[in-house]
Amino acid sequence: MNIFKRHLFKGIQLSKCSICAAASIFTTIAILTCSCNSGEKREGYITSEGFAQGSTYRIIYQLPQSADTSSFCKMVEDSIALWFNRIDCSVSGYNSESSLSRYNSGTNSNVDQIFADIFEESYKYYKLSGGLFDPSAAPLFDLWGFGFKNGTEPSQATIDSIKTCIGMDKLVLERSAGGAYVHNPDSLSSNIIQLNFNAIAQGYTVDYMGKGLEQMGIENYLVEVGGEVMCRGVNSRGNNWSIGIDKPVDGNNISGEMIQAVIEVSGKGVVTSGNYRKFYVKDGVKYSHTIDPTTGRPVTHSLLSATVVATTGTEADAYATIFMVMGVEKSKEFLAAHPELDALLIYQNGESLEQFATPGIVIK
Repeated sequence: MNIFKRHLFKGIQLSKCSICAAASIFTTIAILTCSCNSGEKREGYITSEGFAQGSTYRIIYQLPQSADTSSFCKMVEDSIALWFNRIDCSVSGYNSESSLSRYNSGTNSNVDQIFADIFEESYKYYKLSGGLFDPSAAPLFDLWGFGFKNGTEPSQATIDSIKTCIGMDKLVLERSAGGAYVHNPDSLSSNIIQLNFNAIAQGYTVDYMGKGLEQMGIENYLVEVGGEVMCRGVNSRGNNWSIGIDKPVDGNNISGEMIQAVIEVSGKGVVTSGNYRKFYVKDGVKYSHTIDPTTGRPVTHSLLSATVVATTGTEADAYATIFMVMGVEKSKEFLAAHPELDALLIYQNGESLEQFATPGIVIK
């Protein structure tokens, strides 16, 4: 969702399962999903919700025909806990025993399947974006710090020095019958290229869980983790899922309180990335939390939020980050060349908010 979501993956709390009765879902980050009021309400929709990955999650699904509500719900709840745990043990920076933590500490370059999959996806978007999406750029974010912890702006010399130690193209993932491992083939370098997958891991999470639900025979579902969505089929009213996009203005800190637009989606991943809730002002200058890995500095353009609708949550997550680095005009150019993607861009134009939507965005 955001270029570096450092609050993620802090553990899992118990969830609860209930018959879906509410008409709307309020997430903690940027997206509101809501059921359309039209149509006759269908039976058998279940809601599971709780806390995980440093945020909230909500999963709505329709019970398969002839499934026993109690036993099936219990099976789904157990699976949800298992899925979150697997991802936590793979790419959590807060879990000292995760594959990511062990790799970053230099203690073990062997990685698990989830890590390997996310690495390959990240490398793909690194190449597609010309380096604008770069999970190895975590040291740049640490350098700037959110809030300039040392009270001074980093020097260009320091930025340039760190830039020599980042870049996904410096790393190689190798798979074998015994597993997979990541290494830096530059034998002259002793530096460990640090990785942070927080800009893509929640998109991967909603895909992972969606696939798990489908394997259990569930056809109609919505998975939302930290505001990132993957959905299939229809909601409890028999319509496409409706997702509200928060208005990206200062002070809008409660998702669902001020909505810019509501879009209809099915069979897609939806992710919003934005700058309007995370920024720092020093000496009258507003610094975005989004860092451009190619310059090593915060972006300065007018794009406030980018909502991407794509085939998967992973893809939507990556492109939402990429667009927030690109800015409005370059994002429009990219979207024109990639009609398979849909996006809603909200940006500042003087004192006004304006929006740009691709033809596939259905705004209610």
